[in-house]
Amino acid sequence: MQGYGYTIIPVHPMAKEILGAKAYPRLSDIPVAIDLVNVFRRAEHIDEVVDECLSLNLKNLWIQEDIVNEPAALRALQGGMTVVMNRCIYRDYRQYCS
Repeated sequence: MQGYGYTIIPVHPMAKEILGAKAYPRLSDIPVAIDLVNVFRRAEHIDEVVDECLSLNLKNLWIQEDIVNEPAALRALQGGMTVVMNRCIYRDYRQYCS
């Protein structure tokens, strides 16, 4: 998505940099507004991501292909978030936007 002009801000508790971009330990550490949280974590970790998104009043959550956590997605939806789950953002972008 960087190649299409999107700013990617990686979040990883142990990394300092990913794909040339500064990484932050938590979403709450990012110093700019977050438009979309794109998750590449196993399904059992989605609950904690949703908790942080809801606490920060974030509005958009994309859970990557082959990652499914229906209860967490429902909580995010009930919390006012737009949720896409089990889809590849890159593939969808290429199919619908390029």
